[in-house]
Amino acid sequence: MRERWFGATGRRVPEIAVEGELDLGEALVLDDVADVRALLEAHAAGRPIVVRAASAQAVRAALAHPEVASALVPVEHRDLLDLDLRELTYGP
Repeated sequence: MRERWFGATGRRVPEIAVEGELDLGEALVLDDVADVRALLEAHAAGRPIVVRAASAQAVRAALAHPEVASALVPVEHRDLLDLDLRELTYGP
């Protein structure tokens, strides 16, 4: 399981997690990465950022932003925890 820094908390979290199974604390929770300004402001403030993602492409898009600590997948898409992000990004 690959991990990322959870903002400036000093904590590391899984890069892909099932929604409801990760303590988010004061994290900024977004439905997508369209609001780049919000990403940059939260990152500059040290605030953790998590993005909801219900597909492989949405997970890839979220994690393409280094500011994002984790992509949250719905319980019914738990299979996304097993994504091979290297293959998804660069091909086989």
